Amino acid sequence: MNLQNISRYMSLILRHRPEVISISLDEHGWADVDDLITGIAEKNEGFNMEILEEIVKTDNKQRYSFNADKTLIRANQGHSVPVDVELEEKEPPEFLYHGTGEKYVSSIGVQGLIPKSRLYVHLSSDIDTAKNVGRRHGKEVVYRVTTRKMYQDGYKFYLSVNGVWLTKKVPLEYLQII
Repeated sequence: MNLQNISRYMSLILRHRPEVISISLDEHGWADVDDLITGIAEKNEGFNMEILEEIVKTDNKQRYSFNADKTLIRANQGHSVPVDVELEEKEPPEFLYHGTGEKYVSSIGVQGLIPKSRLYVHLSSDIDTAKNVGRRHGKEVVYRVTTRKMYQDGYKFYLSVNGVWLTKKVPLEYLQII
């Protein structure tokens, strides 16, 4: 059983398409752990709570969280389905970074950063993380975002439990390719 593949499958379920295993998410993105295990086990024989806990604990992006008694699970961010993951508004540092592929530079140059199919634009605290994200989309391009100025201008920022900064959009005037 490949844990990385199951983690990706969980990401699909908990962020985008819970219906693929006939479960639902509540308004805060929580899914019933027993229902998730049953649904995943139909295609991955032997999948159980122990494996689920291992995936949550070892996922390199810390995508998932359990509630206190481990009866519910959710993705920490990245949803395309409308949920409120109860993010707390935070004041961002002076700069954050966004990695993308070179093929998207022209559209970003017109509309800035927008969430597309997701609920938020994802920003990184450091350049290396942004580069790694960008590489997933081909030749990477990294933008520096003047987040402190955005915040002072009234834009809201949220910090997910796994350290990803989120905002609704980033207009062009706050972007610079580095």
